[in-house]
Amino acid sequence: MTARPLRWILAAGVCLAPLAAAAQETVESAAPVAAQAATGEDIIDTLREALAMAYRTNPQLLAARANQRATDENVPINRADALPSLNATGNASQSIYESADTGNPVRSATAALSLGVPLYAGGGVKNGIRAAETRVLAGRADLRGAESQVFSQTVAAYMEVIYQEALVGLAASNVQVLEVNLQATSDRFEIGDLTRTDVAQSEARLALARGELRTTQANLVRARENYIVTVGGAPGSLQPPPPLPGLPDDPDTAVDVAMQDNPDLLGAHERARAAGYDIRVARANRLPRVDATAGADYQTFLGSLPGGTGGVLANDSHGATAGLRATVPIFQGGRAGALIRQSQARQSIALENAIATERDVIATTRASYSSWRAANEIIVSTQAAVAAAELSLEGVRAEQTVGNRTILDFLDAQQELLRAQVQLVTARRNAYIAGFTLLAAMGHAEARDLGLEEFGPLYDPTANYDRVRGNIWDWSNDPNPTTESTRTVDIPAQDANIRDVQTVE
Repeated sequence: MTARPLRWILAAGVCLAPLAAAAQETVESAAPVAAQAATGEDIIDTLREALAMAYRTNPQLLAARANQRATDENVPINRADALPSLNATGNASQSIYESADTGNPVRSATAALSLGVPLYAGGGVKNGIRAAETRVLAGRADLRGAESQVFSQTVAAYMEVIYQEALVGLAASNVQVLEVNLQATSDRFEIGDLTRTDVAQSEARLALARGELRTTQANLVRARENYIVTVGGAPGSLQPPPPLPGLPDDPDTAVDVAMQDNPDLLGAHERARAAGYDIRVARANRLPRVDATAGADYQTFLGSLPGGTGGVLANDSHGATAGLRATVPIFQGGRAGALIRQSQARQSIALENAIATERDVIATTRASYSSWRAANEIIVSTQAAVAAAELSLEGVRAEQTVGNRTILDFLDAQQELLRAQVQLVTARRNAYIAGFTLLAAMGHAEARDLGLEEFGPLYDPTANYDRVRGNIWDWSNDPNPTTESTRTVDIPAQDANIRDVQTVE
């Protein structure tokens, strides 16, 4: 395993540093050397590439889009109740046995064509269409929410890989330092300058450091595999992500934006509005319904009419009718009232869910803002701690060489530096994730907000709606569905090796 330079490790995930002015001074950018996969699978190097690939291939997001297309179809389904219906019926029969000659024809065939045109349905059809259209709007908001969720998962997975790589680098560097220390301690023990206790202390710290290295390597493998689950491709030498745009100056501003743009909240409000239309649909069950009807029919006995009835019955006949049909509900056993009360209860559920969603959005926004600000402050203070720990370690090392400090003092100083470095990279990861979570809560963490248009056209849910809304052809259908998301079975199992990188001064 090739350990990264310590200064790059401390800057790994430093994508957070642009969020804190004091942190910017110590951030170093990295230009990765593209890793080549043995099987040629996608290697992702930047956060925007990871987001673009997840946008195209993540199965959760693709399923959400298909669910929205299914929701779109509720509009033409409800519109069909307002359109004319035309039906044809036919019948043919042959008498195969009669105990006596009745003089009836033994063969007959009929054909009929009926047309029905709804004129009035108590507002049920109109409000059913409105409810379906409103739920389409709610579905679009849900699709935005699904997009933000997938992007949040992608950012978290991306940052986790960078974070775990940094921890592996720190753990490997710590092992190397302790190996050198153990060798020096053993040499000084051989000449009688140190005791066996000093050697044992060095051995113990080295053994613990090696165990910690194995743990961090396992965590890195887990992080990379989780990355593949979310993104659909293997991570390469991940670059620090770009600064997050549009972060607010205070929590009140963040909440105001979230109240206007959060997709979960917008979807909850649209569902409550659609439930109001459902009540009107239910009330229409108590009102009259009027339809215009027309029909034509043809009947033939297929030449089987007995001769004696020729003057009474025609062998062939046809006719046409037209009229109005009115249906007035008088008593339905309480069904209409129950449907109304049920719809009212469901609207109450939707209204309460909207308030619950609003509460959750407010809490998430404020908590994310607090976490983001806290992590930025931790970055600043921990950078000072790292600098002080480095200086302390150098002093203890110098004093230990002249006998003023013990080996244990050096080991403790080394451990203190390691803890500060780990806390720094942890704060940087946490700050970026909290910042992105804040943007998602505000409704500003979607493909257009992140500038993913350069990777290809963005999915437009209105295109499918416009395509199907006015389609009245019964024989239209889409091609049989196929899987659009990518499989990951051919991506090799991930390892804990840290890719070589080039540092840019």
